[in-house]
Amino acid sequence: MAALFRGCRNFYKRSHKHVELTLVSCRSMASKTPVGFIGLGNMGTPMARNLLKHGYPVIATDVFPESCKEIQDSGAQILDCPAEVADKADRIITMLPSSPNVIEVYTGPNGILKKIKKGTLLIDSSTIDPAVSKEMAVAAEKMGAVFMDAPVSGGVGAASLAKLTFMVGGVEEEFNAAQELLTCMGANVVYCGQVGSGQAAKICNNMLLAIGMIGTAETMNLGIRLGLDPKLLAEILNMSSGRCWSSDKYNPVPGVMEGVPSANNYQGGFGTKLMAKDLGFAQSTATSTRTPIPLGSLAHQIYRIMCAHGYSNKDFSSVFQFLQEEGYTDKTSQ
Repeated sequence: MAALFRGCRNFYKRSHKHVELTLVSCRSMASKTPVGFIGLGNMGTPMARNLLKHGYPVIATDVFPESCKEIQDSGAQILDCPAEVADKADRIITMLPSSPNVIEVYTGPNGILKKIKKGTLLIDSSTIDPAVSKEMAVAAEKMGAVFMDAPVSGGVGAASLAKLTFMVGGVEEEFNAAQELLTCMGANVVYCGQVGSGQAAKICNNMLLAIGMIGTAETMNLGIRLGLDPKLLAEILNMSSGRCWSSDKYNPVPGVMEGVPSANNYQGGFGTKLMAKDLGFAQSTATSTRTPIPLGSLAHQIYRIMCAHGYSNKDFSSVFQFLQEEGYTDKTSQ
């Protein structure tokens, strides 16, 4: 059906007669077909739920069967492996933790490409090495399918509210077909260029996010040590030139804001180990392009150290807690 929709767009280029009616008909027909979704973690589950809310039948799977229950209760059909999903759906979205997971899900013994249909549209919203996205695109093309990378920004809260930002890389002619699904899950869907460019944009965004979060955590910690009330300090920052997303929307200090991980012992949100992974991509791509990233490199080291000190599964804003505890340790040792 994805191939049918793309065929309709080609028809538009050949003839203007009855174009609007034809495109509406094709979109309606395509929308009635199931959408595959693979990867039902903290991000994948609310994303898949939003597809269901928009009337798309969802066929899903996850390596952990217990992760499937919530979306199954919402009306999704659960299958045993990615290959079975590919056999039933010609539009598939993947949301996975890392490059090795993506490689396994697409090319493994029970992977998508084992039973993929020609014309299938594959949208990977994982944050992975851009080189892996390019490899998957080549592998998909050999099977007559189309692969696009579409990593996201916004976190679990934005995923639940369908307010994610998608950064899309791939063949431009396929962007509208991808956008139809992505707009059900996000507020912004931006075409970035060829395959891998979505990942490049995401890596740059997350490097800035990490640097900004560390700066916010350092600032808040210093202000508290100087006797300032954290809520007052946050209010001052957010009406001054130091204001940023980490201070205004995702403050890392417990008790300053409601509905953020710092208000819940840093549970949920975007894990420290995932931030360390993304900063590793920034480091490797900076090395290959001979780009100086002194603050990005330091942020990478800080998040790696945090992982080694038990923060791996806490939200990345727990860098405030890490810095606070490190300061007390230093004081005690003096």
